[in-house]
Amino acid sequence: MPKMKTKKAATKRFKMSATGKVMRTQAGKSHLNSCKSRQRKRNLRGIITASDADQPSVKKMLSTY
Repeated sequence: MPKMKTKKAATKRFKMSATGKVMRTQAGKSHLNSCKSRQRKRNLRGIITASDADQPSVKKMLSTY
């Protein structure tokens, strides 16, 4: 059986943590930023874990599952 190919779009959007959880960047910071407060934009920085419901499908896309 051949190996599963990695979805390249998923590799650009998701990273795996050391404990095996899927990490993603927060949405809502790419445009319309002038009306958002500094605090709101600051809180959108960084990465967070993807939801538990999305973890299996993203791991399959990254072919680590």
